[in-house]
Formats: sequence, structure tokens, C-alpha cells
Amino acid sequence: MNKLLKFFYSTLLFLFMAIVSYGQGSTTSFLQGKITDERQQAMAGATIVATHEPSGTVYGANTNSQGLYNIEGMRPGGPYNVEVSFVGYAKRTFTEIYLLLGEHTTLNADLSQTSTELREVTVIGSRTSKFSTTKTGATTNISGEQMITLPTISRSISDITRVSPYTNGMSFSGGDGRSTNFTVDGSNFNNNFGLGSNLPGGGNPISLDAIEEVQVVIAPFDLRQTNFIGGGINAITKSGTNNIKGSAYTYYTNQNMRGNKIGDHNFSRSDKESNSIYGFTLGGPIVKNKLFFFGNLEYENSPKQIVRWRASTDGVTDEQTISRVTESDLETVSDYLRDKYGYETGSFSSFPANVSNLKYLARLDWNINRDNKLSVR
Repeated sequence: MNKLLKFFYSTLLFLFMAIVSYGQGSTTSFLQGKITDERQQAMAGATIVATHEPSGTVYGANTNSQGLYNIEGMRPGGPYNVEVSFVGYAKRTFTEIYLLLGEHTTLNADLSQTSTELREVTVIGSRTSKFSTTKTGATTNISGEQMITLPTISRSISDITRVSPYTNGMSFSGGDGRSTNFTVDGSNFNNNFGLGSNLPGGGNPISLDAIEEVQVVIAPFDLRQTNFIGGGINAITKSGTNNIKGSAYTYYTNQNMRGNKIGDHNFSRSDKESNSIYGFTLGGPIVKNKLFFFGNLEYENSPKQIVRWRASTDGVTDEQTISRVTESDLETVSDYLRDKYGYETGSFSSFPANVSNLKYLARLDWNINRDNKLSVR
């Protein structure tokens, strides 16, 4: 019995590791640097404590014999409060530190020795420079604040990724968009069968209002990002903080908000169609500094015309929306099928369809301790 249980757990662990390794992508940030004294000598054993102020999540590390430290698996964004300390030296505090998704942020510090009074030095930080020696390829990071201000017609990831100069929708540097890698919190949402031009295959898997940050990478040489060629899109979802925060939103468009003329061609009439989106987000603490929740629900309803081509009256096509097939020909075929076989073809002048989409996300984040964090989505 014990051997059977061991085999079962080993198999389960192997499958879990396989799933994790397959769904690779950047979901966290990194903080690294070197700590020295006033003589620029490396300080071994210095303590670095980084606190994510919105959630109280704490990360820490100690420097090695060369004075170097590296903190992995940190939540992107900020601001962070970073404290550097060593016995017998004045503690240094860095505030307003922001981390980018998938990027290594370098924070170096030098400590001054004091024999009488331990003093604290506070330094106001700034956002990470784009010119970093630790970059692993051409990357563009788009924060949640930027996504709110960026114009988008379809509320899709492809609109947001245009911020990168290498991107045209889901196509990167002229490549086929279906070969682009798309992940949300490390999970793969690619168009694996290539049955359409969209990525992901069924459209956006979650609402834009549930996304915290997006990273666009071009041919990265980061070992964590594999199994694709060309470009990649890494998105991470929002999580709760110590403050209860929510939003409600709606978007609406119809045929009256769309132009009816392109160049010299006039479409003469606009088919009746509309697009309505309703949604909300809510996040906050369950246990302060310990357990957090975030949720998003969005419903989209789009009654529209799925075929815009129409029959002509004189057999002449405009090669835009008018077919060379005449209305009389279609009526003749329809009458024949009805009279001969009792089959009703339906309308040949209107092709309405009602397309709906429900998206939802629920996320829990648990700060187990300084070294262990758990996220469930």
C-alpha cells in the first residue's frame, strides 16, 4: 500500500512539473545589486528586506561573499520599500521602487560605519531605466495605468501591444501572428491549431480590466521563455491589496457610431448592430498583509450582421459589399427549393447573429511567510 501511494504521489508530482515547464512565461520580477562599505569593499552577510507597500508582502535576501544579492519571484509593480542593513552600519532605506514584469532591477547601496549612533538614510528611488545591462532582449512593458489611457477600439491585447515598435497587432517583425507566444500568468493561450488569424484563437481569454501588466518580448534569450519563435506576450492578472478597491464599467457602440464611407465608396446603409460590455472588478484583503482576493466579471453582447455582402439589382459588383449575383437569381433559387423540397432558405438580404461572451476571473494570494507565497486562480 505504501509503495502504491509513493508511486501515485511521484506520478502526480511529475505531471505537475511537466505542466509548469510547458506553460512557461514571465510572471514575476527580480531585484538584484551589490552592497559595499564606504571604501567600496564588498559586504558579505548584509540584509536586504523589500516590502511591497500595497499588500505588505515581504521579500528578503542576504549578500554573498562578493556582496551580491538576488531576490526572485517578486510581485511586479510597486511601490516597494527596500531596507539595507548590517550590524554596526547605518541602515539605508529606498522608497518608491517599482519593478517591471520579467525584468531585473538593479539596486546598489553603500553603507557607512558608525561607532556611536546608528542612523538611517532614506533614498527616494525611481522607476527602472530601460537601458539595463541585465536585459534579455528587446522588451516593452505596459502597465495597468498605461492600458487605461491607451485608445482601443476592440478592447483587445492586439491594440495594447502596438505600443511596441516591433508589433503590428499580433505579428512581430513581419512574422506570422499565429507563431507568437501568448501567456496569462504563465499559462499558454496560443492559437495552436492556427484555424484563425486571432491570438488567442477564441479572442481575449480575460478582460483587459483584470490585467495588471503586459510585457512584449522580441526573440528573448531568457531561458524561462521557450517553445516559441519570434515574439511573445506575457500578461499577469491583478491581485488584491490591503485596500478594498473596485470598479464598474460599461462600453457601448452601434451602427450610428461607425462611418459609412471609405474613400469614394459609400456603403449607402448601415446594418443594425451593436456591442455592449458590462463588467466590474473588486479586490481587497481577507487578512491584512496575509491573504488577499481579486475578482472580475465581464459580459459582452454583440448582435450584428455576420455577412455584409448583398445581392445586386443589375448583376454588377462594386467589389466591396455588392455581389454580382442578383436578387432575382437568389429569389428563383429560394422559390425552387421551397416548392420542390419544402426547404426554407431564409433571408438573403439580412444575416443577423447574436454573439455573447462571458469572462470571469477569481484570484487568491496568500503570503505564507517571507520565503513562500501561494497564488490560486
